[in-house]
Amino acid sequence: MQVSRRKFLTLAGTSAATVTMLSPLEAFYARVARGEMPNSTGYGKLEDKLPLNTAELPDNFKNIPILKLPRTFNYTAFHFTGEPMGDGFTVPSNHDGMAAYSGANGSTILVCNHELGTSANHPVSGDNRYSTGAQGGTSTIVVGANRRPITNFNSLAGTVRNCAGGPTPWRTWVTCEETFSTSTNTTGTAGTETARHGYNFEVVADPNSGLVTPVPLIDMGRFNHEAIAVDPRTGYVYETEDRGDSCFYRFVPNVRPTKAGDLAQGGSLYALKVRGAENFALNTINNPNFGGEPGKVKVGQKLPVEWVQIDNPDPDAENADAGVGVRYEAQSKGAAIFFRGEGAWYGNQMVYFVASQGGPPVSDAANARGNGQVWAYDPAREELTLVVEASPSGQFLQAPDNITVAPWGDLFLCEDGSGTDYIVGVNGKGEVYQFAMNNLGSSEFAGACFSADGRTMFVNIQSPGITLAIFGPWNRRR
Repeated sequence: MQVSRRKFLTLAGTSAATVTMLSPLEAFYARVARGEMPNSTGYGKLEDKLPLNTAELPDNFKNIPILKLPRTFNYTAFHFTGEPMGDGFTVPSNHDGMAAYSGANGSTILVCNHELGTSANHPVSGDNRYSTGAQGGTSTIVVGANRRPITNFNSLAGTVRNCAGGPTPWRTWVTCEETFSTSTNTTGTAGTETARHGYNFEVVADPNSGLVTPVPLIDMGRFNHEAIAVDPRTGYVYETEDRGDSCFYRFVPNVRPTKAGDLAQGGSLYALKVRGAENFALNTINNPNFGGEPGKVKVGQKLPVEWVQIDNPDPDAENADAGVGVRYEAQSKGAAIFFRGEGAWYGNQMVYFVASQGGPPVSDAANARGNGQVWAYDPAREELTLVVEASPSGQFLQAPDNITVAPWGDLFLCEDGSGTDYIVGVNGKGEVYQFAMNNLGSSEFAGACFSADGRTMFVNIQSPGITLAIFGPWNRRR
């Protein structure tokens, strides 16, 4: 791996004695307290790698090293934007969030978001649509045990900016619209009507589903959704919001969900509040909604939390002055504020979520932003902890977006920053390492997730739109 502009991660913490949850990161705090640099070579030096199936790829991708990876890892590439699919359409563009589910005969079923608006060169096509004027949605890919695609098809159509989402324990994918907008819905002889967006939708992970009937999960809120994570012990759904002044939400379903459709039976929406702190935020000196003030919250510091209820989860408008809109209602009740909530994932009995531009600001300008944070919410203890914070320089970690938790506990962060993007890992000792580099340009990594057997990481490059299956000696010391 060439030495990049991001060489290290600046992390501060409390002593190990004050940290009692967040395994496998406890050892990290002890190292920080001793003044040691908590980084690692990970799986080794990164080098150019050709896909193992390079001969099968579109002509303009043959013999191109799409990724840099550790020497002992390999990958296949498939689901290229514009390629024919099994349903007769072509692969949509703007691949984003994704999850993996076990299939028959060692196969894996992937449900993949496509972050598209109301116009697109490669839309999510199909007649069973939420809105005829919206081009986003999801596709489903069935991948064989040999990590080659078996079939693919569109599975949700007519939505807007399907950014991230999250898997459920009952084998569905909740896809999130990152918007608060409307589109035109053609209604045949009746003309047109307005379709509201800003909702979550549920997609079954089924190799024979075709396009599912789109049902907006209204009680989960209408706002700039990013991702969700489900606590399997309770069925509660945790939600992030991609705004500079975003909140972190919990949806409590009316019925404990065990199958597709249960979330549509409604429930109650809440926002996280740091106990004893009104509108707790990581503030810059000049602007309370941007970045973080150095030293205000240390890595490893625990914050007790509570939840405030949202009375109107489906607002017609957003207006800060009038307190109208989900996050504005939440903040009027003291909810905590995060700078661009993005990826979320459940693992290690925690709900991890990313504040993509939180952290110490790069300057004292009023609009200064940080280079990213990872937070962990402990549902059992009702505590929030900052577990990763990037340095103001952006070295080693810049603008983490999607996150996943490996079956063995490591965190993997997909960068969406300026310049070259990496997949960055955090191992069981709390050491950070670069695992993969996008060799094609500056497009973001997205949708990292693991197969049910833990042997394969699937991930997307958003542009030009590619899905990758990475495999190697995951159990090697990192």
